[in-house]
Amino acid sequence: MNRPYNFSAGPAAIPEDVLKEAAADMLDWHGSGMSVMEMSHRGKEFISICEQAEADFRELMAVPKEFKILFMQGGGLAENAIVPMNLSRGAAVDFVVTGSWSQKSRKEATKYAAEVRTSATGEDSGYTTIPDPAGWQISRGASYLHICSNETINGVEFHVLPDLKALGSDAPLVIDFSSHVASRPVDWSRVGLAFGGAQKNLGPAGLTLVVVREDLLGHALPVCPSAFDYKVVAENASMFNTPPTWGIYIAGLTFQWLKQQREGDATGVAAMELRNIAKAKALYDYIDASDFYVNKVAPNCRSRMNIPFFLADESRNDAFLAGAKAHQLLQLKGHKSVGGMRASLYNAMPMAGVEALIAYMREFAQKSA
Repeated sequence: MNRPYNFSAGPAAIPEDVLKEAAADMLDWHGSGMSVMEMSHRGKEFISICEQAEADFRELMAVPKEFKILFMQGGGLAENAIVPMNLSRGAAVDFVVTGSWSQKSRKEATKYAAEVRTSATGEDSGYTTIPDPAGWQISRGASYLHICSNETINGVEFHVLPDLKALGSDAPLVIDFSSHVASRPVDWSRVGLAFGGAQKNLGPAGLTLVVVREDLLGHALPVCPSAFDYKVVAENASMFNTPPTWGIYIAGLTFQWLKQQREGDATGVAAMELRNIAKAKALYDYIDASDFYVNKVAPNCRSRMNIPFFLADESRNDAFLAGAKAHQLLQLKGHKSVGGMRASLYNAMPMAGVEALIAYMREFAQKSA
């Protein structure tokens, strides 16, 4: 089967090897006589799947032992409420607003935190830049500071996580890493909590991954539902309620696939980072050299995962998308809030897909000249 290249921002492409393995196990997982979707989450079969997935993610991302790994539901949008219910302690929280997702996170937090403050914003640039951390106005005594480390819609990415201690703050750093989790290593020494929906780089929609430092557990507001209390979830090994079993299974297969990846001497996530840098550079280099296409994001904070671009003549947008589909290049339409086009280059996208997109973009520009 000649599968198209899927540039969807999420739910996104899953590695073909993972899909094949899941298909082979669909009716009978490892001789159990059951599909994973039919298993009790408390049975030994599924518990082994969940424990292996957690261990593989901890190894893959070098997560220190003082962090808990939680498999939850609700996606990133739900975490916008769950995080302040667990970490705000009813006090003030800080946000750095760099695009649509951090805007949503900030708005949701106002329902639970005593005060929500904006430490910095990229609004003046149309969210095409990330404010220099040296100029952030971090509140004294803030319960935490939240960033979206990769803005899926606006296409900006923190290539280096901010060091809040170096900025004079003891606030834990909360990162929404939904759209670049496992695409590069994480400096956990700078992070208090990280969360992300699985549907971009880890697996299907329905699973949410939370990595939280143990000292941040046990401070949930009284209004917080038990199923969303990180301490309760951690104490029950993500089994307080029925977890998203299929999502955990597919994520586990994806973690194993990632561990097997090689680029020269690099393995796992380090290998994926090299690939992702190369894929993004190839597309950005073509766009920058073209008069027909434009990317508006400042080069020092361009996302490796989500590359928005615009045709100089936007009256050709529909023709561009129709031609892309005919070339088996799918899901390139930009988000409705910004328009244009967007190519998402998650881990499952091979360099061959990027090269096919560039070849089509070049062909379309030449025909439209």
